[in-house]
Amino acid sequence: LAEKTGKILTEFLRFYEDQYGVALFNSMRHEIEGTGAPQAQLLWRKVPLDERIIFSGNLFQYQEDSKKWRNRFSLVPHNYGLVLYENKVAYERQVPPRAVINSAGYKILTSLDQYLELVGNSLPGTTSKSGTAPVLKCPTQFPLILWHPSARHYYFCMMTEAEQDKWQAVLQDCVRHCNNGIPEDSKVEGPAFTDAIRMYRQSKELYGTWEMLCGNELQILSNLVMEELGPELKAELAPRLKGKPQERQRQWIQISDTVYRMVYEQAKARLEAVLSKLQLARPAMEAVIRTDMDQIITSKEHLASKIRASILPKAEVCVRNHVQPYIPSILEALMVPTSQGFTEVRDVFFKEVTDMNLNVINEGGIDKLGEYMEKLSQLAYHPLKMQSCYEKMEPLRLDGLQQRFDVSSTSVFKQRAQILMREQMDNAVYTFETLLHQELGKGPTKEELCKSIQRILERVLKKYDYDSSTVRKRFFREALLQITIPFLLKKLAPTCKSELSRFQELIFEDFARFILVENTYEEVVLQTVMKDILQAVKEAAVQRKHNLYRDSVVMHNSDPNLHLLAEGLPIDWGEEYSGSSDSGGDPGSPGSPEAATLSEKRRRAKQVVSVVQDEEVGLPFEAVPEPLPPASADSITELRGLLARDLQAESPPLAGPLLNGAPAQESPQPGAAPEAASPPASPLRQLPPGKASDLEPPKPSDQETGEQVSGPGGRPPIHTTTEDGAGVQTEF
Repeated sequence: LAEKTGKILTEFLRFYEDQYGVALFNSMRHEIEGTGAPQAQLLWRKVPLDERIIFSGNLFQYQEDSKKWRNRFSLVPHNYGLVLYENKVAYERQVPPRAVINSAGYKILTSLDQYLELVGNSLPGTTSKSGTAPVLKCPTQFPLILWHPSARHYYFCMMTEAEQDKWQAVLQDCVRHCNNGIPEDSKVEGPAFTDAIRMYRQSKELYGTWEMLCGNELQILSNLVMEELGPELKAELAPRLKGKPQERQRQWIQISDTVYRMVYEQAKARLEAVLSKLQLARPAMEAVIRTDMDQIITSKEHLASKIRASILPKAEVCVRNHVQPYIPSILEALMVPTSQGFTEVRDVFFKEVTDMNLNVINEGGIDKLGEYMEKLSQLAYHPLKMQSCYEKMEPLRLDGLQQRFDVSSTSVFKQRAQILMREQMDNAVYTFETLLHQELGKGPTKEELCKSIQRILERVLKKYDYDSSTVRKRFFREALLQITIPFLLKKLAPTCKSELSRFQELIFEDFARFILVENTYEEVVLQTVMKDILQAVKEAAVQRKHNLYRDSVVMHNSDPNLHLLAEGLPIDWGEEYSGSSDSGGDPGSPGSPEAATLSEKRRRAKQVVSVVQDEEVGLPFEAVPEPLPPASADSITELRGLLARDLQAESPPLAGPLLNGAPAQESPQPGAAPEAASPPASPLRQLPPGKASDLEPPKPSDQETGEQVSGPGGRPPIHTTTEDGAGVQTEF
């Protein structure tokens, strides 16, 4: 295994070293030349929302060693690694977690039938006959399974369908975030790595999208090795597995996970060694690029012109016959769900701000504003409130086109669009926060504040519409290229690729690290189809399909001072505008006195920031907080009616009860009884100032993890370990 893995890694790392020089040159050229991209109207957070617990609560986990289900206290910190503790007391006492799961590459399954089908397909000939015991039994009807094609599987279950839906949304957010593991601000290492992956797979005649391009570099590289190693391993070992079908399936899952971890460790050592070598060589490479930038550009353009003259006629015929007729169909399939998702983002943002505005009027003005704004500031990272936006992408299909263009799965496009939705939601929220914070400096009355919030909302929505159009058009262009370019390269390979070697002599030896014939050839192919893609997106905008702005509509400096406001310190709504009634812990916590000290509040917040259900109960039913005492029904109804009439001309009608930035049962409307059986979604909370170091959550490992090993002193360091079939802990 080590020898085969080493051979694959050696071949890949040659591609990576080649692509590193090209990516470094492209990055430095981009810094000098820049781009003419439209300026965004919305602000973006320069300081991310860290030190926050996204979600927490109890769920049952299946322990493979004891073959029993155990109740675990689980939480999802801001880095989206699912952390599992023995129980809530262990978390409060800072006992190391039992597991920290990085969910990149996993699928969330909600039924045993789905899981058993995937397990059966992973090892042919082991499908269980009807009536035989399956590989796993679930004690409830609401399982939640994390499945990976190579790594360990995780089994959870809940007691209610509502709880299952909630955790599914949370875990899907974890997968979405962890899949996007290569930082977008990595301008050299990131592009070099993804291009090397693509070039390596194309050298093996594997074109098209790749579903396992997810996670960070080490996870993706491990997936790449397993893609090649897995079938060989399966063919060699599957006939030797003994026992009933479900036992052979269990053995294969353990073997695959063990091999995956071995591959991961070997890939880690090799990649780190190559990165160290490239970092040492980088200053000299940068010096050459700065000195000879013009000559390198001229040399590359000369090479491109020669390649273009050779392959352009063939490429244009291929585009005209095999790609051009299908671009409108692909674009329409992408546009419908994507635009619906971005429209839903706009509607959710509008509803949350309008609800907050009404509740500020009804419940005490600026004293409550800090509490509501703190919840609103985290809207984009609330899995449950964003779920309606993300769901709009699920119907995305490329019927009839998926096989033609060798698109293995549409999940890569769904998740990319969902990430863009979250970014745009957060930009809209942050822009609203910044403008409102400026307005509050004028000391408005309650009535003035209400009008200001509505005015700022309309202002932010206009900016959102423009930025949303820009982001969607860019997404459509990138998706079309991602679908059509691999198809074109595969079509042209038999006639064009053999001719490329003769162009190598056109590259000066001094520039050979920054100009590659293969990359230049792909750029020429891209240019042949790019004009058709740009034209298709432009026509869609001209027809005003899905609220896209025309390219000629450009908003320049509509708010010249707005970006200056974003240069200040992050706004701490809880500290600046919370009234004396604001509590630092979760509402309805048992045993919390009315006049608790600040340190006591912070201690409670430190223990559990966001609770789904009570740890003390034996079954994971969620506890419902005590309802807040309602305000005067007459005053609320009267003010709401006045405000609603004021907003009706410009805004769509509100749907559903006021949410007050939180679930409805946490702030019931006058005269409405709380729903006893409905579990409260846990809102995001901010950790107390000055306690970030005490509350730093464990970072998710590059892989899924198991039992932890304690270290000396304080909170023990997290070691990622697992148990093999014999029950022996293996650290990786």
